[in-house]
Amino acid sequence: MAKYFLIFLVVFTSPILAQSTVSDDDALYIKDIHNATLTSNQAFDWLYHLSENIGGRLAGSVAAESAVEYTKSIMDTLGFTKVWKQPCEVVRWNRGEKEQVTVHIGKTFHELNALALGNSIGTSENGIYADVVEVKSLEEVDKLGREGVEGKIVFYNRPMDPTKIRTFNAYGGAVDQRVYGASKAAEYGGLASIVRSMTLAQDDVPHTGTLVYKEDQPKVPGLAISTNDANFLSAQLKEQPVKMYIKTSCTPGDTAQSYNVIGEIKGSEHPEKIILVGGHLDSWDVGGGAHDDGSGCVHALQVIQTLNEIGYRPRHTIRCVMFMNEENGLAGGRTYAEVANEKNEFHLAAIESDSGGFVPRSFSFDGHAENFNDFYAAVSKWTPLFESYGILFETGGSGADIGPLKNQKGLLAGLRTDSQKYFDYHHTDKDRIEAVNKRELQLGAAAMTSLVYLIDKYGLE
Repeated sequence: MAKYFLIFLVVFTSPILAQSTVSDDDALYIKDIHNATLTSNQAFDWLYHLSENIGGRLAGSVAAESAVEYTKSIMDTLGFTKVWKQPCEVVRWNRGEKEQVTVHIGKTFHELNALALGNSIGTSENGIYADVVEVKSLEEVDKLGREGVEGKIVFYNRPMDPTKIRTFNAYGGAVDQRVYGASKAAEYGGLASIVRSMTLAQDDVPHTGTLVYKEDQPKVPGLAISTNDANFLSAQLKEQPVKMYIKTSCTPGDTAQSYNVIGEIKGSEHPEKIILVGGHLDSWDVGGGAHDDGSGCVHALQVIQTLNEIGYRPRHTIRCVMFMNEENGLAGGRTYAEVANEKNEFHLAAIESDSGGFVPRSFSFDGHAENFNDFYAAVSKWTPLFESYGILFETGGSGADIGPLKNQKGLLAGLRTDSQKYFDYHHTDKDRIEAVNKRELQLGAAAMTSLVYLIDKYGLE
């Protein structure tokens, strides 16, 4: 009996012990942060303009440059010590005219819902007309070899795994066929690649996304079709041979100068140590980039707005960064880290939001192996302060744009939201303001502000 009583004592008193490591004043201050954020209209209004008035913001486009000027104008009103545009070189890509993808089955033709993949080349003026071969993986193309692939259109049809509760894990388990499928098809003489859209939804909405060509292989066009069309095509291929016609007018462009947009508040006690909050300003050319990643950008801007509203004076330097070119190149994140390293700047922490404007569920922490465990032990003391808001702390990835800062040996963190609906909108025409719930968006900003406040107040020791 004594043994079971001891277990009961440990299990039911450990939260109380944990709470003793945090201050009641901190809990009240975080409550004030949430109150201020939840009564602000700024983040949603900013996002509305980005998504609906500016729209899709592919790096190097006129819309992307409008977004640069718009977010800089917001920063100019937020009381930063300094606001500036940081040049970065991006590669333009133009989708061209609406894609044509039609399957010829017997005597009938069926038009499919399709989008060219980012960075893809176009077809000739006459298009491509060829037999279709279905595969579920890159390795299956290797097994088919030139005999099974040459002169054909390769159809990649491996779905995202619906049993993965974390949908980003399901995405990661399927996206290789979208990224590398065209080059793998070309390796064996394939004429083009078609991929099932990266989503768990069963609908008629195609999803674009990045395609990466291998330098040692010919370039062939790559497109995505909707999940309903992928199911239809797969069913037809089981019954009979299918021919497909593809025509696109994509044009990979030259390089262009674009910008990261940066605002900085100098710290009152440790100005040499930087705490960064940010998201990526570019989006795909379809839709409005509301969840990906307009939400992350306005999350970061709202952090500064909220700190101003509650009268908080940061001890460390706070930077808000709108990164450019995450979707098809990562030029903004790489340039930012290169410049920071050249200037011997030190980022104590960098927090990125790039999982949509849904309800915040956790922060995922990452860092350099040399000191990450110490940093994670430091932030773990604050978990009771976030539990009442339904937010957990975990280890894992942080964000693509802040990843290049890892060699500075600071703490990296990614805001993780409820992702169950994220891939319904990701890289589609549906990613618009009507897909975003204002309160959920505000809660994400409040969570980021709360973490910034704690890191700024206590450091990471």
